[in-house]
Amino acid sequence: MNKRLKKMFITSSALAIFAATANPLFVQAQETNEDGIVEFESQVTHDGEAIEGGTLRYALNSDSNFEGLLNNMFYSSAYDASVIGLFAESLYGYDENYVIDNSGFADVEFDQEGKSVTITIPEGVKWHDGEDVTIDDAIFPYYVIGHPDYTGVRYSEDFMNVVGMEEYHAGEAEEISGLDRIDDYTLKINYKNFPNSMLQAGGGVGSYIEPEHVFEGIEVKDMENSDPVRKNPIGFGAFKVEQITPGEAVTYTRFDDYYKGQPKIEKIELEVVNPSTIVTEMNNGNYDIASLPADQFDTFADASNYTVLGVPDNAYTYIGFKMGTWNDEEGKVNYDPERVVSNKALRQAMAYAVDNNAVAVEFYDGTRSAANSLIPEMFTEYHNADQEGFTYDPERAKQILADAGFEDTDNDGFVEDPNGEKLQLNFASMAGGETAEPLALYYIQMWNEVGLDVKLVDDQLLEFNSFYERIQTDDPAIDVYQAAWVTGGDPNPTGLYGPKSNFNYTRWETEDHNAILEKLNSDDAFDPDFKDEAFKEWQAYMHEEAPVFPTLFRNALTGVNQRVKTYDIQHGNDLGLHELELTADAPIK
Repeated sequence: MNKRLKKMFITSSALAIFAATANPLFVQAQETNEDGIVEFESQVTHDGEAIEGGTLRYALNSDSNFEGLLNNMFYSSAYDASVIGLFAESLYGYDENYVIDNSGFADVEFDQEGKSVTITIPEGVKWHDGEDVTIDDAIFPYYVIGHPDYTGVRYSEDFMNVVGMEEYHAGEAEEISGLDRIDDYTLKINYKNFPNSMLQAGGGVGSYIEPEHVFEGIEVKDMENSDPVRKNPIGFGAFKVEQITPGEAVTYTRFDDYYKGQPKIEKIELEVVNPSTIVTEMNNGNYDIASLPADQFDTFADASNYTVLGVPDNAYTYIGFKMGTWNDEEGKVNYDPERVVSNKALRQAMAYAVDNNAVAVEFYDGTRSAANSLIPEMFTEYHNADQEGFTYDPERAKQILADAGFEDTDNDGFVEDPNGEKLQLNFASMAGGETAEPLALYYIQMWNEVGLDVKLVDDQLLEFNSFYERIQTDDPAIDVYQAAWVTGGDPNPTGLYGPKSNFNYTRWETEDHNAILEKLNSDDAFDPDFKDEAFKEWQAYMHEEAPVFPTLFRNALTGVNQRVKTYDIQHGNDLGLHELELTADAPIK
């Protein structure tokens, strides 16, 4: 990618020229579609005969040490989660749409009418210390997370939804009445409410299973800093922790008694590697697996010793409009129809004024793509790929503004509002990375070109924490903002855009929108056809009303050294760590 593009103010004509001349690096290394967007594979099988054993070198891409809370009940960072994922397993599996299925450790049976879920785990499974895994280990996390002295971040509405949990948390009961232990391997969980999101991983059914016996004698208030969390974590996964260099590295050895069979490689060595050097480390053949930064794609697109895999991420960037405030007393948004950005025509015009496909190609080397919907494309069952998004059409933007009464009455090149008053919009965008400033300036310029006077809030990009503090507190200085959402495993939009969600930063609400959300959360939505239509209706309505408009979908990129026989990063894939094989004694250089 032309680095000049990230360091200068880009005119629309310059962007168009750059968009027409694709970077030869990624054309040679990856397939691109007609729009210049890279089309990645999510799975690879390399040539070569597998050796016996071997040590996999795993790079944890991070600009800081991992915190070292190595237990699912207590970790809060994604880096700790990566460390945990190599020795511990989730209670259940899920498919590519994050719908819970029976591909994982436990079988999960849903009872919609009874508002319950039955968890059944297999017999004969061992923890890494040789103790049996029983259903008590699936019950244990509820009693820790729900305890009044719990110090972690997991206690949430999902746990409060379990019958009897709030009474236990308040110290009014010694047991959680909604947890029905059937036998040593079966648990029935009873819930107060049972929306269709319960079917999604992360949508309401707890996924934690932890070794109760290793915490025996440790008070809940002391667990976070205890040895089973910090120094000697155990799981029942394919590999067990052998040695920890705090914050820097972990060595894992294979667990011969793994319930799915003995792992094929002997060890995994995880080390923290800074994002600034991770591409060099992979190019030099020092690691087998690494998450790679999309904004450095031009430095590794033509790598010869490893394959770059990509998979759509459960995230999107967007432009949002501040149309009200948050009502703390009532716990809901207060939509203000009098704010200028509450004019739908203005929002639509701003969406048609920008060329997000060109942004994806020129700022991100085609590793991102123009988004057509607020449901990430990784949710293939719910994302409407046929929906037309906001395509670049500046003439249409100008016409929409004119039809709505936005006219340049003083001939200064910028339109006034429909009341004839001067219109200037304040745009908030975050600092961070090489692309932040030129991208924000590009959006401003494109809005200027259709007659909208837009400037940066405080004439500068905002630091991350300051940005979100001002967005969350509804700073009246902000009219428009650029942000991103990670949706997690549940695509239901109520938590991000519902009238009672504090995450609804636009503070926008309509009766029609509320009615569609009610459909998505109704019992009828357990019917796949009804749910599909409701999701399509929601996506179409949000496109029409544009309280926010999506800009880019992301790909998560992973480098896989050619000595790794087979690797798969597809969401919900069934390739286990125990199945990994190597074809050489050291990574290919």
